[in-house]
Amino acid sequence: MCARTLGCKSKVTGWFEWVFIPLIKITARFFPPIKTGEIPTSYALLCDTGVEKYDSGVFEVSGHKWRLSIYPRGNEKMNGSGHISIYLAIVDTEKYTPGWEIYVSFKLFLFDQIQHKFLMIHDADGVTRRFHDIKTKWGFHKFLSLKSFKDISQGYLVNDCCVFGVELFVHERNAKQEFLTMIKEPFNCTMTWEIENFSTLDEVSYYSQIFKVGDVKWKVSFLKLRTSLKSLFLFCCDCVLPEHKVFVEFKIPIKDKINNEHHMEKTEKHWFTTSSNEWGFSHFMPLEELLDASELLVNDTLIVEGEIIVISNVK
Repeated sequence: MCARTLGCKSKVTGWFEWVFIPLIKITARFFPPIKTGEIPTSYALLCDTGVEKYDSGVFEVSGHKWRLSIYPRGNEKMNGSGHISIYLAIVDTEKYTPGWEIYVSFKLFLFDQIQHKFLMIHDADGVTRRFHDIKTKWGFHKFLSLKSFKDISQGYLVNDCCVFGVELFVHERNAKQEFLTMIKEPFNCTMTWEIENFSTLDEVSYYSQIFKVGDVKWKVSFLKLRTSLKSLFLFCCDCVLPEHKVFVEFKIPIKDKINNEHHMEKTEKHWFTTSSNEWGFSHFMPLEELLDASELLVNDTLIVEGEIIVISNVK
């Protein structure tokens, strides 16, 4: 069967507008679907109570939980009045990660209790439906007219009892999704490093204690040469595997302890990876200038701060 389009003339413009109408396929078969269930009370009583819909018990297929939702008098909101409306719904989706999606082919059934066969209705041409956080159910607003359903000769409603069923196939996907979020001014984003006896340090490079921002561990490092505080870098401790990467906007100022303000404050941006896990300022300031600045070296202690301004989060 082929999809069909209908033309209708617009009263406003006079032009024809084409509306796509998905087709369904209606057949019958004798062997039952994988899941069937009776409405556990009389159909007439169910309608008399004014209940808009009946939800079946939950069943599991391919690790996902499902149920049937049946509107015994039709889903009026979807123009299903005068028909049985029936849908397949996925449930218990709170455990799924954001952006989840599941592709499913399914068939819905109604049991003919006289001829002992099943009326089978499904999308034509093997259409696959995408279930996701906004669209958690698919089905048919006009599954079967109430006139046909209540016709005794059809065998669908016998002794005020009816049996519906479903058969579904979940199309597994191996695609991997990433969700990137940029977090501005993350919690616990500043580290203060007090370097004592700075003028007498005789090593070339030094690393601060570890500080953690989000799930990522960091260090600040500096390179001291005879004539200059050669470099200040931010080092990512967690970029050890090829898939590890994190974007950071950061600054590493020297603190003026006397005036309680930053000196030589510089800002950088960088994607930290396995091959580029350290980034910063190669030529920070002359050592002579630093040693002459009494406000920066109080009791021969240099205070360096590392601050993460923006950090990425990938899930």
